[in-house]
Amino acid sequence: MSIAVIGSTMMDVVSYVDEAPAYGEAVTAKDFHIACGGKGANQAVVAGRLGAKVLMVSAVGDDLFGVTARENFQRNGIDTRHVYTTKKFFNGTVTIIVESSGQYRSVLYRGANDTLTPEVMLRAADDLKNCGLIVVQLEIPLSTVYAAIDFADENKIPIILNPAPMTKNLSLEKISRCDFVIPNEPELKTLTNMPVDTIDEIRAAAKKLLSCGIKNVIVTMGERGSIWLSEGVEEFVPPLKVESVDSTGAGDAYIGCFAETFLRTGKILDAMQRASNYAALSVTRKGTQDSYLTAEEFESMINA
Repeated sequence: MSIAVIGSTMMDVVSYVDEAPAYGEAVTAKDFHIACGGKGANQAVVAGRLGAKVLMVSAVGDDLFGVTARENFQRNGIDTRHVYTTKKFFNGTVTIIVESSGQYRSVLYRGANDTLTPEVMLRAADDLKNCGLIVVQLEIPLSTVYAAIDFADENKIPIILNPAPMTKNLSLEKISRCDFVIPNEPELKTLTNMPVDTIDEIRAAAKKLLSCGIKNVIVTMGERGSIWLSEGVEEFVPPLKVESVDSTGAGDAYIGCFAETFLRTGKILDAMQRASNYAALSVTRKGTQDSYLTAEEFESMINA
């Protein structure tokens, strides 16, 4: 069965610097590149490279970036029948500044992604019904995210919500029927309005989400690993220790690998461990999608 990714398509415009500039300051970049990105597209590409069948539901601009994004999906074996082209906006872009430490900051222009309305998404309904898992994020209209959750619930299809980039407008009531919500620590803090500085605080905040009706909460904690809470379940997965070169897209690497592994095996803990390792290896290479490994590359590096 296929994984359906209902989400964003962007183009990443990336500059590498020693330190990000202060307000009013200009710095010289050491390196620069343009690459396909967007949280939805990133997660779809990871799952595709790992061998999953992926149906992409997205919107791109009627411009060079939109054409490039569509071609990129096709190179990665992703079904683009429901990647819609709009003339209303330019393709979405993310301008990223990566420091030598591996930390980054970014500016998001959603552009064409805002045209992925519930009505446009539901043009894919017949194909979505045949999918085994749906993945959504927050770089598309919230109304579409909610419609995807409703669709998955009505058709008994498991759904993963990655609440990123996080917004205070996200409704806990609307997302209460998700099978999985997978935030990082800052996203969990905003989502619950609770502190997340310690493991105990993270655990308490995750339990708040469970109390709303969400079946499984997985919190990704970077160098501290990840934790899964469900009714009567608490499991911790330690991180794979690596030297970070560029952490952009690591969260998407985790989600894409988790989705591929969970759909294939049905085992949440195994999917977490594999996703943790995959995301860790992604930060050892520059770029976002450029850093994502194929299944063969991943197995080779893990077993080296």
